[in-house]
Amino acid sequence: MVTASNVVLALEPHAWGTLGAFIGGLIVVVGGLVWAVGMGIGVMRREPDRPEPQEQPHLPVTGAVEEISEMREPDEVHCDDGERLMPYEIHRAGTRRSEQQHRHRWAPGGSGSFGSGGPGRT
Repeated sequence: MVTASNVVLALEPHAWGTLGAFIGGLIVVVGGLVWAVGMGIGVMRREPDRPEPQEQPHLPVTGAVEEISEMREPDEVHCDDGERLMPYEIHRAGTRRSEQQHRHRWAPGGSGSFGSGGPGRT
């Protein structure tokens, strides 16, 4: 009986230590969350107000801008006299408008893509 009492007395402080560590950790986590929410509220207060409806972007008077679709081809850079080109001699875009503006279509009988499941063009 004395041995059982000693075991209970020996385990009791350890149980309080574990419970205390758990409660202490819980307090730290809750305190961190309260601090984060408070900091977020402070950041929101410093942000400018939301724009009014009349300040929102709107379509121009002429209406929506149409999409332009055109065929492009690479703009070849040729060195005429064997010297290197300087940056100011190169065009701004690497492509130019193609003379032929019709889209290239797949050949009749072709599959159109890889892995379509068909035998493809044979």
